[in-house]
Amino acid sequence: MSAPDLPAHAVIDLLGLVALGELLAFERMAVDARLAPDLRRRAALGEMAAAEIGNYRRLADRLAALGVLPDDAMVPYVGALQVYHDSTEPRDWAEAVTKAYVGDAITDDFLREVAIALAEPDRQLVLDVLHDSSYADFAVAEIRAAVEADPRVAGRLSMWARRLVGEALSQAGRVAAAERGAFTALIAQGGQMDVQGLFRRMTEAHSVRMAAAGLNN
Repeated sequence: MSAPDLPAHAVIDLLGLVALGELLAFERMAVDARLAPDLRRRAALGEMAAAEIGNYRRLADRLAALGVLPDDAMVPYVGALQVYHDSTEPRDWAEAVTKAYVGDAITDDFLREVAIALAEPDRQLVLDVLHDSSYADFAVAEIRAAVEADPRVAGRLSMWARRLVGEALSQAGRVAAAERGAFTALIAQGGQMDVQGLFRRMTEAHSVRMAAAGLNN
């Protein structure tokens, strides 16, 4: 499928959203690393945070190459993304890794499909900053270890994951309604994005991930 002729502002808005997501992910992981039960896990999450800020720099550089200040591209989405993180602050290490596992994966699922609507080099840039499997593998191992140590944790983390998904979808509505409307432009591309199918696939993928971590959907 060839990429549609998207308005320049839609591409800039999307890159701004992704850049902000990477910046906030860096901040979140750096803070959550303090919840780690030992230095090995603390270092692991710190390394993941470093990867997030590296991704942010790539996106910021691309926005600058397009003649846009990264701050200007990101600011329409600060409210929605900050509300999500503020309302889902983890209380312990198990909740922190569950948030990373659930929240980052949902974001990646969405961006992977949205990237289809982009032309190069922006399509590949968005795909490149998605999390690799090591993120999920680490989180799943930590969640399963927590449940093995105390089976009662499974119920709490399952409820936590459902809350994360609910908050993410709620704030997605705010993002879609942001002033410059990148996603309105994307969705309007004559069938390029099947919104109902997109959310169905995201829901199905989330269910598979929950099962992989030993949690209830």
